[in-house]
Amino acid sequence: MLKRFTAEFLGTFWLVLGGCGSAVLAAKFGGAGNPLGIGLLGVSLAFGLTVLTGAYAFGHISGAHFNPAVTIGLWAGGRFPAREVGPYVLAQVAGGILAGGILFAIASGAPGFAIDPSAAGTFASNGFGSLSPGGYSMASALLCELVMTAMFLVVIMGATHGRAPVGFAPIAIGLALTLIHLISIPVTNTSVNPARSTAVALFAGSGAVGQLWMFWLAPIVGGIAGGAIYRWLGAERPNIVGEKVPK
Repeated sequence: MLKRFTAEFLGTFWLVLGGCGSAVLAAKFGGAGNPLGIGLLGVSLAFGLTVLTGAYAFGHISGAHFNPAVTIGLWAGGRFPAREVGPYVLAQVAGGILAGGILFAIASGAPGFAIDPSAAGTFASNGFGSLSPGGYSMASALLCELVMTAMFLVVIMGATHGRAPVGFAPIAIGLALTLIHLISIPVTNTSVNPARSTAVALFAGSGAVGQLWMFWLAPIVGGIAGGAIYRWLGAERPNIVGEKVPK
């Protein structure tokens, strides 16, 4: 049990450090027009790669959720026991916060580093309205996060189904997260993960913290919806972590 929780802690740590780290440290490196900056495409790929590599590293230990919305969605889909939802979520949030703190310490070493709590996407934070990268409304942001998380759960459950090709699930899941970021970074800076949002909001200031409720609510509702949809679609039944769904 402890090893599974530790795997979730480390996997979420890696997701936040790799995904949010790419946004904070590398997305705009050198300023506008500098060919070394990775931009939106690079950040999207970084998030996908953290999940892909983390799933191969920890999937056989904990199932590689790295996301409270995924854990809750898998419970709704009959793939995860209710008694372990709370400990998994706590491990994920703790791992994310540690990564956020380390990222803040690294970023603080750059000359002129500063966080503006009123700026959209500051320190890779999520937001809507004036804190949305594209200025999208709360309603647009809520719908976007809900739908993206629901589809993420559908992909996760489909890729890990007993009838899916064995060994390829992390690739499909990582590419799905990349696609989600390509779509939604302009809207909310892409959450679909309450632990990821919390990890950076705590360091991004009052603006991000004040909107954090939305990046718990929408992904969790979306995760439940996606899990329930696939449970019906794929004829799921309850099972424990690591148990194969029968063909």
